[in-house]
Amino acid sequence: MRFFWERLPVQDLLEVRISDLGLTIERTWLDELLGRVEEELEARGLDFGPHFWLADEWFSPDGVPGVAIPFYLAHPRLMRLERKMMFEVEGGTRGGCLKILRHELGHAVDNAYMLYRRRRYQALFGPARKRYPQAYRPNPASKRYVQHLDGWYAQSHPAEDFAETFAVWLKHGSAWRARYAGWPALKKLEYVDTLMGDLTNERPKVRNKRRPYSVGTLRYSLRKFYENKRAYYEVGYSEAHDRDLFRLFSNEPKYRKRQTAASFVRRHRQEIRERVARWTGEYEFVLDQVLKQIIGRCRELGLRMTTSESQAKSDFAILLAVRTVSYLHRGKEWHRV
Repeated sequence: MRFFWERLPVQDLLEVRISDLGLTIERTWLDELLGRVEEELEARGLDFGPHFWLADEWFSPDGVPGVAIPFYLAHPRLMRLERKMMFEVEGGTRGGCLKILRHELGHAVDNAYMLYRRRRYQALFGPARKRYPQAYRPNPASKRYVQHLDGWYAQSHPAEDFAETFAVWLKHGSAWRARYAGWPALKKLEYVDTLMGDLTNERPKVRNKRRPYSVGTLRYSLRKFYENKRAYYEVGYSEAHDRDLFRLFSNEPKYRKRQTAASFVRRHRQEIRERVARWTGEYEFVLDQVLKQIIGRCRELGLRMTTSESQAKSDFAILLAVRTVSYLHRGKEWHRV
């Protein structure tokens, strides 16, 4: 199917309203992937009838046994626009999309059967209705949580812990018993395995087909969408950055003939941004905002290199990663990815 906006220049495309894009899931690459996860559910004996729709981002709303998928994944031109505006496309590869779908299906099955009300669930994962934190500082070495999405996301909230555990359990051939042998997280996986077996003969308690924020209701332009999205992930500069920068660079006179720190960060900006995004799961856009501020601050402080470029690159990536893992993960009325 051809759309009137496919060949528009970027500036003209940005003026098109999302509701006017005419997007559907059918006959796109998403169709195949949804069939894949539905087969995985069927193989596990789960038939709670999750539904899928295109919306403004990935989420599974509270009280809805379904999954919203970002509209830009329904067309390659919109995926290219997303990458241009945000430096990446969340779920833009087959593997990445399947990982998020399995995670969100964890929320959907949680909603369908109101699993969060069960005492054993709460004992293992915690209260799912707990308020989402403004920030969390994960422990990468912890074995109390499965590792599925980047950024050790299972540690952010009890509902995310359950969804991540479900995702690991659902994936065909994940060999989770061997992978998590000896980990406290194995107890959670075994609980999910037993619980899902019990649900094969149980009717879902929630069966509505609500589609909050579906594309047809998004009556604002792509330009407005990206203005809001970029503003949402803007970050402020912290004085703690200065202390960290002085650990790596210096403005002492003896280093005045060395390369400037601003030049170093600017030249390696993309490589460092992509590397840290892979480690932490943070948006590249967020990292780029931090890097912009760091470049400016390095200029203001007159900082210069004190070590070799390879050493500085490694140390700087670690610095940025440490700052990022405690960055804001905002809670909303729905479960965020």
